[in-house]
Amino acid sequence: MVHGRAAMAAVVAMCTTVTSAVPAVQSTSLSPAPQAEEIAAIVREVMTANSLRAVIVQVTKGREVVTSQAFGESLTGVPATTDMRFRNGAIAFAYLGTLLMLFVDEGKVGLDDTIDRWEPTLPEADKVTLKMLANQTTGYPDFETSPAWNAAFYADPFQSWSYVDRLEYAFQRPMQFPPGTNWSYAHTNFMILGRILAKIGGKPLDALLQEKVLGPMGLRQTTAATTGAIPDPVLHAFSSERRAALNLEPNASFYEESTFWNADWGTPVGANQTTTIADMAATAIAVGKGTLLSPSSYEAMTAPNLLGFGQKQDNCVPSCFTQQIAYNYGLGVVRSGDWILQNPLLGGYSATEAYLSSEDIGISVAVTYLPGAFDCQGNYPNSSDTVFRAIGNYVAPDHAPPTVPPFTRANC
Repeated sequence: MVHGRAAMAAVVAMCTTVTSAVPAVQSTSLSPAPQAEEIAAIVREVMTANSLRAVIVQVTKGREVVTSQAFGESLTGVPATTDMRFRNGAIAFAYLGTLLMLFVDEGKVGLDDTIDRWEPTLPEADKVTLKMLANQTTGYPDFETSPAWNAAFYADPFQSWSYVDRLEYAFQRPMQFPPGTNWSYAHTNFMILGRILAKIGGKPLDALLQEKVLGPMGLRQTTAATTGAIPDPVLHAFSSERRAALNLEPNASFYEESTFWNADWGTPVGANQTTTIADMAATAIAVGKGTLLSPSSYEAMTAPNLLGFGQKQDNCVPSCFTQQIAYNYGLGVVRSGDWILQNPLLGGYSATEAYLSSEDIGISVAVTYLPGAFDCQGNYPNSSDTVFRAIGNYVAPDHAPPTVPPFTRANC
C-alpha cells in the first residue's frame, strides 16, 4: 500500500543517497548469532544513507531467529524496541489472498468467478473476476490517485473512510482498460475483494481473517481497528508528506507526527491492522511457504504468472507497467526475483516482509524517517525495502533480491 505523491514510485522499493544526522543507534537483540553483528552494520549504513529515525528487523533461517534487533528512536529519548507496534498496510493484502485461496480450496468459489454474483452494480461486474481483483488486472481506477480524494485525506488524515466513500471517489473516473487486458495497482481492487470475501464467509472480514488466517499463522499481535489507534508499545512515525497540501514553500521546514493518522482508507473494511516485527516474520514464512494452502492454491497465489504482462497507458501511468523480474504481482503478494514479499509505505511508516523458499530465509523490516528523508515535495522512499535488499544480498548472495531504480528526489 502506498499513498499520495509517493504513489507507484514506492510500490517497487527505492533507495536514496541522502545523508543527515541519525540519532545514536541503540539496538536490542534476541540472538547472538554470528551474522547478527554484520546485519546490524548493514542496517546502520542504510539508516545513515536514507535518513532513518528507527529500524526494527528480524531475520530467520529455518526455525532459527538469526537476529531480532531495533535501532534508533521511536520518540526523542525513547529507543525503538523489538516489541513495538506499527502499521502493516498492504501486508493485509497477503492475508486476503490467502483467505481467497482457502475458499477456493474449500470449493466455495473459483478464481474465474465473476463478481456480479456479489457486487452486481459495479462496472463490468459480469467480466471482472475474483482473480482480477487479487492480481490488479480489473481496470478499476484507484481512488487513492484521485486528486479530490488526496485533498480530502490530507485535509484531515484522522478521518475514517467507508467502503461507499472510497468507491465513489474511484468511479468518478472511467475504467482504465477492459478487465484482464492490463495491470495497474489500485487499492480499489482490494476494497472490493475484502467486501466479497466477507460475503462468501458470512462474517465480518476481521473475524474471518482472525479465524482462518491470522490465528492459524500464529499471529498474536496483529490486530484490526477502525481508528488510527495503535496498541502500546508504539513505534512512532513522522512525515512531511502533507507539505504540498498545506501550500508550504519548498524551503520551509515541515515535519509532523503521523503515528495516529487513520489508515483505514488503504485496506478493506476490517483489515486496517497494526502488528509487530515477530508477527511480520511469522507472516513472511507462512505466506512464503503457503502453509495454510494446497499446493495448487499456493502456486496460483505466488507464482510469477504475470511476468511480462502489462504496459504503460497514459490514463494510468505510473500505476500501470510491464511486470518484470524485480516486481511482478501474484494474488495479494509481490514477487521480486525468487523472493515473495509485501512492502507497504504509508503515513511515515515503511515495512517489508519477504521470504526466500529455496533457502528458507525470511527478512522483515519496519522503519520510520528523519526530516532528511523527505524531498521538497514531501516524497520519500520505501526504505524498509532498501534495508531488506541489502540484508538479502548478504544472507543469500546466490539469490540476492534484484536491484531497483533509485528514488528520485524532486528538484524544487
